[in-house]
Amino acid sequence: MIAGDVDPPTALAEVKRLFGSIAPKKLPAKPRVRLRPVHPTSFALDTDRPSGTLMIALRTPGPRDADFAALEVLSDVLSSRRFDLYGLVPEGKALGTEFALDPLPEAGLAYAVLSFTAGADPKALEHDARAILARVAREGVPPELVEAAKLQERSAAQFQRNNIAELASVWSEALALYGLASPDEDLERIERVTAADVNRVARRYLDLDHAVTGVMLPRGSGRPIVTHGGFGGQESISLGEAHPTALPSWAQKALERLEVPPSTLHPVVSTLPNGLTLIVQSEDVSDTVSVYGHIRNRPETEELKGEEGVAQVLEPLLTHGSERLDRVAFQQALDAIGAREHAGTDFSVQALAEHFERAVELLADNELHPALPQAAMEIIRGQVAQGVAARNASPGFLTQRSLRAALYPLDDPSLRMATPETVRALTPAAVRSYYTRVFRPDLATIVVIGKVTSAAARAAIEKYFGTWTASGPPPGIDLPRAPPNGPGTVTVPDQSRVQDRVVLAQTLALTRSDPDYYPLQLGNAVLGGSFYATRLSIDLRKNSGLVYSVQSLLQAGRTRSVYLVEYASDPQNVAKAADMVAREVTAMQESPVGADELTRVK
Repeated sequence: MIAGDVDPPTALAEVKRLFGSIAPKKLPAKPRVRLRPVHPTSFALDTDRPSGTLMIALRTPGPRDADFAALEVLSDVLSSRRFDLYGLVPEGKALGTEFALDPLPEAGLAYAVLSFTAGADPKALEHDARAILARVAREGVPPELVEAAKLQERSAAQFQRNNIAELASVWSEALALYGLASPDEDLERIERVTAADVNRVARRYLDLDHAVTGVMLPRGSGRPIVTHGGFGGQESISLGEAHPTALPSWAQKALERLEVPPSTLHPVVSTLPNGLTLIVQSEDVSDTVSVYGHIRNRPETEELKGEEGVAQVLEPLLTHGSERLDRVAFQQALDAIGAREHAGTDFSVQALAEHFERAVELLADNELHPALPQAAMEIIRGQVAQGVAARNASPGFLTQRSLRAALYPLDDPSLRMATPETVRALTPAAVRSYYTRVFRPDLATIVVIGKVTSAAARAAIEKYFGTWTASGPPPGIDLPRAPPNGPGTVTVPDQSRVQDRVVLAQTLALTRSDPDYYPLQLGNAVLGGSFYATRLSIDLRKNSGLVYSVQSLLQAGRTRSVYLVEYASDPQNVAKAADMVAREVTAMQESPVGADELTRVK
């Protein structure tokens, strides 16, 4: 499958030249698939994640079956934010829900996935989810949700044309997995699906008496401790001996001809009277328009003392519609145009070009006039408080916080953290006040890209976002500059891992705008920032076999930066690997990088 900026006849001719001389071979017959009856099973596993997951899985036919298109629509309906399964979220019974298909040629899986807070009862959640699915099998689904799902499929088919990798993927699946001539055939099958078809496959395949149920239960970890030992299980790796490999001539010529291709982008940048920055890029590869917005913000510096966690409460609260349209009515308005929308400090909407202005209107309505209902806020506040309690005890959070505590002064804003107590103390007024302080047009940028002119895009954005105002000077957002950190070692226990995850970190005085950023970024690519062909990967993984994975990373910000090296290894190899990392860094500092290495990373 070839997708991208190519001339099809020329590409096909080249493929025939390169591969046409390969003699065909007759493949052996594939073994016949003989599916045994599914026996209902339940199991539970511990996880170090701060939230739990419930999955109810069912067997379905594969994509070559006549019922599969109706199953696709059924899956979309069950995932709809207007349907009862997602209704468990605003009721406070789940953090998120999804229904998905995972097809193979001869069979497939359909599964409901529900996340829940630590301490919640997964049995009660399973009971509610099963009751909803059983009712669907018995009574069917609303016809209007079937039509909304089909419109979303049409819209998704257009958006797939915007992404080369996704386009290659959907074509490959259509040909190799679905047995179709093109993805358009799958869309044509979906267009022919009726509500009666959806209800028929629901009755047949939502067979909860033969479902497999799995639960992942969140478990906390011990507190961080200062130690030089290791934690984790035992595992071994055996890597073959590495040898230098000469590049083929065509690859060597490409490396010797390093050129930056000329940009085909010509964005139109303007600023609205209220300070909002607008960037428009017109494209015609599909009949779609996407709108992406970002508000510069930082909860660590903008949350008031005692209100830590207010940003975490506000984000899910924004899914409850606008002052004009409640949650369900707002989703119904989006479904009517096949659009997908998200409000927040990062906000967006994607829609077919013909519905661009209506999509912008809905986005602005949600972003500028959110409902923020008190009843929903009380439910979300309780969920966030439970989630924060579990997160604060999770190994991942403890690792990151311990790392920041070792790198920065005790009063650094990055060390502020929400607690169950600060979250439970939040009032509707506090949430509304945070929204008013943070959501400002003079800190916002909107990008519009797709089948729309710059003039039409500007007119729509100005019409619906032009009345957005802010009072007072912009808040301080940037973190203070950080002094050099001292050395230290902290260990966080995590018995669920079979190996140690090690992070070596150091603060840097360099910032993103520093001229030295680019030389350091190239040096990082040589050391460990460009996958397997790096010094760290070759020495620690290929040659020594000490680590399973290793990478280096430069995190450069507006006022501070951090340099990190991360690797995963058996406990007994942690110190050896750390010594080798130190030697490699010293070698980078003392000896020039070779011309071949520099050319490769460029």
